[in-house]
Amino acid sequence: MNRESKITIIGGGIGGLVCAISLKQKGFNNIQIFERRTEAQSIGAGFVVWANASWILNKLALLEGVAKLGGRLKQMQRWTDQGEYLGAVDITKIDQGIGYPSYAVSQAEFQQFLQYKANELGVIIRNNHSVIDIEDNSLEKYFLRFEDGSKVEADIVIGADGRMNSIARKYVQKENNPIYQNYINWVGILESDNPLPIENNVLDYWGCGARFGIVPISKYKVYWAGCKVLSLNSVNTAETDKEELLNIFNNWPALIRRVIKDTQNQNIKRIPVFDHNPNPSWFRNRVCLLGDAAHASLPTSGQGACQAMEDGWHLSEAMAAFPTLPEVFDAYQNIRFEKTTVITISAREFALSLFNTQEAFCLKRNDIAKSTDYEKSANGMIGLWSKNLK
Repeated sequence: MNRESKITIIGGGIGGLVCAISLKQKGFNNIQIFERRTEAQSIGAGFVVWANASWILNKLALLEGVAKLGGRLKQMQRWTDQGEYLGAVDITKIDQGIGYPSYAVSQAEFQQFLQYKANELGVIIRNNHSVIDIEDNSLEKYFLRFEDGSKVEADIVIGADGRMNSIARKYVQKENNPIYQNYINWVGILESDNPLPIENNVLDYWGCGARFGIVPISKYKVYWAGCKVLSLNSVNTAETDKEELLNIFNNWPALIRRVIKDTQNQNIKRIPVFDHNPNPSWFRNRVCLLGDAAHASLPTSGQGACQAMEDGWHLSEAMAAFPTLPEVFDAYQNIRFEKTTVITISAREFALSLFNTQEAFCLKRNDIAKSTDYEKSANGMIGLWSKNLK
């Protein structure tokens, strides 16, 4: 590929930033990112940079910086909504199997770190630029049209503009119809002046039609997510999200109620959960999809941001290796589609179990969790998450 091609990335999230950084490091000089938001923002409160994403970050010489942002984790523990222990996946085993550490991070801090590194490399990031159309009046010249009527020319368009309103996905697949998965996810981040009584373990509490997870970033900071089965148009009668959450999780373990109470209202976000059916069409002409625009999975995958980072790396590798766009996009899609499809479908299956509302089913599910071979589970994660990383 011509290293002077005008590469335009729609979306300044994690996938778009990692792709831009990787392309810059490979000698592509003309890269712009257009982000619809007025300033850098993140939708989630935090996430785990799993070992497969650390593999990518190490390739980009970013892992040392990320290590300063987050905390190492030991176990992914499962509990019932009444505080009964179900078992745990050994995260240190996953890290050893893939060969890199996992870190829990604040999503905002992680994204700011990537933005800083992209700026250092000369990537142009333009906020408050909402793309409303991609025009392909010829095979050579493409234009992005913005909400204010302005246009910009591009040789290559990378659509990293999310799952809900992706202009790139509409261009490539002729539709953008995210599927509501029947539950609401509230996410929050809590910073405390005093050490929190949480060890370096992910705490995952399972109820019937509800779930609550707590992940420590440091002794003084955690991020969390509370989920409940609700119709999309359900009315919140509580005055605040915090009040609604305290009502939902009123009879759950005291630690959950404390985490909700101590989190400031402005640090809680209510997110209806959507994903997309896997679609094997990730590119059309000079436009290619990346991250959630290509393969949005549910939060139950734990891999959304990590897979976006893998996308960014593999797409940049293909652009450096092949001379023509059809070859680039074919190679990228071929190496990414199967893995992301398995993750998307597995996340749906896990969600169907977690958010089942029948008490008998939930009791049986919990009994199965108690007898699960968690070493086998960890090995399964190692096998899937390390696929195509070499």
